[in-house]
Amino acid sequence: MGRFIIFKGIMPLYYILMTAMFAAAVVVFIALFFFKAGYGYLSAANWGPKINNKAAWVIMESPAFVFMLLYTADYLLSGRDTGNEKTVLLVMSALFLIHYFQRSFIFPFLMRGKGEMPVAIMAMGMIFNGLNAYMIGGWLFEYAPAGKYGPDWLASPQFIIGSLVFLTGMLINIDSDHVIRHLRQPGDTRHYIPKKGLYKYVTSANYFGELTEWVGYAILTWSPAGLLFAVWTFANLAPRSKSLTEKYEQEFGDEYRDLKKKNLIPFIW
Repeated sequence: MGRFIIFKGIMPLYYILMTAMFAAAVVVFIALFFFKAGYGYLSAANWGPKINNKAAWVIMESPAFVFMLLYTADYLLSGRDTGNEKTVLLVMSALFLIHYFQRSFIFPFLMRGKGEMPVAIMAMGMIFNGLNAYMIGGWLFEYAPAGKYGPDWLASPQFIIGSLVFLTGMLINIDSDHVIRHLRQPGDTRHYIPKKGLYKYVTSANYFGELTEWVGYAILTWSPAGLLFAVWTFANLAPRSKSLTEKYEQEFGDEYRDLKKKNLIPFIW
């Protein structure tokens, strides 16, 4: 895949793009408080054509899995590995791939109902996931300082703590999705308030789990690419969590407000 250099002595395109994405995350964070992504519980008709929800999720999430898989295969086939960092890089890649395999090829087919997602939102998700996979894969297999991920990295505080946080977030995310799926019986189209698991404390327990995952990944890789992914996850999910709280309060009124749930982070916000 190679390194992308504009001119000798000029910052690589990778780092320019990373800087631009950090700036864009701030813009997106602010914008999403005013423009609500119209899918799921916030579904709206003003986002244009829609397609089947399950197909949209596969198409939207799978680029991250595919791109990281290609990065990893390219690394293994290129002969660039010396054996010193190979195990650590493959473990980090595997954690990323496990998450996106679940999100791309398991989660969509567990979804109930016949919901639809706007094509525009699906396309934006594809771009987001593709860019983040490029950032993470680029860092792991191209731009990380030589020797950073030696064999002793697996015993480092960053890797151990980050992995525990990542796996905890994944379990929260999967469990929270399970709670949402089982709120109603087949054929029932009414809305219900989720109250099990971390939904006792926050509106968007599934999003809290996903945010926890990528904070953990940022720690276990101890990288600017990991930090960028965590920042983007917060920028995308925090405004949506607040919008979901407002939607629940609009539909259920004091019944929901009396639960005193936070939006995204238990006991904090």
